Amino acid sequence: MTAYTDETAARALIVRTARSLFGRGLTHGSTGNLSVRLADGSLLLTPTGAGLGTVMETELSRTDLTGRHLDGPRPTKEAFLHAAFYRARPTAHAVVHLHSPHAAAVSCLGGLDPANVLPPLTAYYAMRVGTLPLLPYHAPGDSGLGPLAERTARTHHAVLLANHGPVTAGATLEQAADAIEELEETARLHLLLRGHTTRPLTPEQAAALAPALP
Repeated sequence: MTAYTDETAARALIVRTARSLFGRGLTHGSTGNLSVRLADGSLLLTPTGAGLGTVMETELSRTDLTGRHLDGPRPTKEAFLHAAFYRARPTAHAVVHLHSPHAAAVSCLGGLDPANVLPPLTAYYAMRVGTLPLLPYHAPGDSGLGPLAERTARTHHAVLLANHGPVTAGATLEQAADAIEELEETARLHLLLRGHTTRPLTPEQAAALAPALP
């Protein structure tokens, strides 16, 4: 997959994906943001204050790889986070950040392993997410998170922001959305199973399914 070459089609894809994620309760209000990398190297993002259930194709923002606003409405205040992932992962062409309820709930738990928050409970989680590092809390829009996110994204295409929510990158927007949905479902299972003895995949089983993602 190369960067998105048809901007009109990319805008339609962002809006269609945003509506799907919002309509299934994976984010709420004006939370969450999506982006794709265009062929000219610029990023097309959902704007600040926009609900993913109502954002329009004409309302998308454009930034460069530093997060600098180029045109359109003011971008999401987390544009720097998207830019960090793209700089770290040159073959990633889409980033999704949500406040999905179960993943956000897990991000608030104490005693988490910051190197890998969730166990590989299912084969699909092992395939689409792999390992999930936890990044320490930063206030929404705090650009101080950018350098840490960029370093972590060099070796992981998915992260969980403490007391906040997940971020995933993919070669396509569909791939990034699939990964964040699998992450949310595994977070839900993890919470359902708390207090029970679980049988996650073994390290060998998980390694055999590890995602070969950008």
